[in-house]
Amino acid sequence: METTPSIRVKDLTRQYGALTAIHKVNFSVNPGEVVGFLGPNGAGKSTTMRILSGIMSATSGSAWVDGICVAQNPHEVKRKIGYMPENNPLPDDMRVVEYLRFRARLKEVPGRQIRASVEGAMEICDLARTARRKIIGTLSKGFRQRVGIADALLGNPEVIIMDEPTIGLDPHQIQGIRKLIDNLRGKHTVILSSHILPEIERSCDRVIIINRGRIVAAGSSAELREEFLPGNRFSMVVEGAETAVASRLAERSFDATILESTALPENRSRLILRIKNEGDLGSALIQALSGHSAFTLHSLAPREPNLEEIFLAATKRSWEETIETKPKISA
Repeated sequence: METTPSIRVKDLTRQYGALTAIHKVNFSVNPGEVVGFLGPNGAGKSTTMRILSGIMSATSGSAWVDGICVAQNPHEVKRKIGYMPENNPLPDDMRVVEYLRFRARLKEVPGRQIRASVEGAMEICDLARTARRKIIGTLSKGFRQRVGIADALLGNPEVIIMDEPTIGLDPHQIQGIRKLIDNLRGKHTVILSSHILPEIERSCDRVIIINRGRIVAAGSSAELREEFLPGNRFSMVVEGAETAVASRLAERSFDATILESTALPENRSRLILRIKNEGDLGSALIQALSGHSAFTLHSLAPREPNLEEIFLAATKRSWEETIETKPKISA
């Protein structure tokens, strides 16, 4: 029996007059997945999330949450979604527990379940013992974010949408939010928007990249590396002429390209190589690069492209494709 996606989006488009914020966006998210939604500022991330949450209507296209059409049943969909907006507006004069109980009533959590729902959300977000009676206006940025996530969890929604949950946090606070997101994996479907790419890479099962209102890539980090940055990559430190390194590799039948070269003290360089040859290349590279008179190999290590490099490659390709498809104006 085929599982119904928690979220399915088909040809979703939103226009503001002549401006197209998103254009024919398509993607799906399976139950229990944690998916990162990435894009430059103004790419359409927040617009897509607001449409999914029933806060904003689409100009055309459709979105479903747990098989329910957002446009046709927005009130029912809102019961299935916990949404934490980027700015996370909170009242400064309420205590944490008071605010969450108030929000639970607004979300139509049954009266007999409000206490348990609030206590459960505070426990997950580590607020029950540390901040339950504190006034929100006295909380640090990190704890305010936790209150926002606890709000999103009220009523045990199937889908949690968080727009920039780690923005403005210090490294310790970010680590705490990361652990919190890990605790949600498998229990809720999570869409996480962030421009802090290492956090997305650590926290998410899959990544969706949007640029200029269009989906330009989707998949796991490994799948996106294979699509946008294929080939094996190695980092090495050599002393001597790097042109001799390239020549030596060519002589030994390596299809290699030097992607980066960084000068180091003592006539050394750090090189980043892309090698298209298949197989386990480490020992073969060491053998090929050892004992050469023009350079000395000091270190060699495999290097996987990180999500930032994948993101830049995907957005660059989308820009190039946009330029290529623009109609040419004849004189």
